[in-house]
Amino acid sequence: MSSPCDPQYAPVGDVGAALLMIDSRLKAVYDSKPEADPAQKQMVEQFAASLGPEGVDEVLDGTCTLIYMFMRWLRMACESHDEDVIEYVVPTFVATMRMMPKTFRPEVIPTMAGLLIAAGTGLSPNLWRAQYGEWTEAELNPLEATAVLLAERINRMADDDHEFATRLITEALSKTEPD
Repeated sequence: MSSPCDPQYAPVGDVGAALLMIDSRLKAVYDSKPEADPAQKQMVEQFAASLGPEGVDEVLDGTCTLIYMFMRWLRMACESHDEDVIEYVVPTFVATMRMMPKTFRPEVIPTMAGLLIAAGTGLSPNLWRAQYGEWTEAELNPLEATAVLLAERINRMADDDHEFATRLITEALSKTEPD
């Protein structure tokens, strides 16, 4: 029986814009610059303002699609080593989130863990989240940070290849585009 949270029913969203934001954050982390430089921050703010409400929803859906794709890759990697992705990912992510109280307020940690579990069990994170109402302002930064943490985890698993997670997505997207 199919679930209403099955990824086939989920909007894909603007994966390209979401990936651009995640990749930008990753580069800042790898360059040891936890804060974006002022020019980059202004550019991201202008970009976000130009999206409008529907565009923001598209980027939210795109970020959830990235979380799903990253968790799917992690699930396949874990299964090839007879490990459970939930057991491998969620406890360390929750511990990391708890160490980042400015990014992950305590009340959003269960939601972010739920997104990971939903994606890790093959459900759409955005459809899973939609059951509980609209996204809150307090969840937006943690959602982005969750995707960044997943991408960074994948990059570390890929012999510290700082571009691996981004390539993983861009290659998957290039395969789905019509010729």
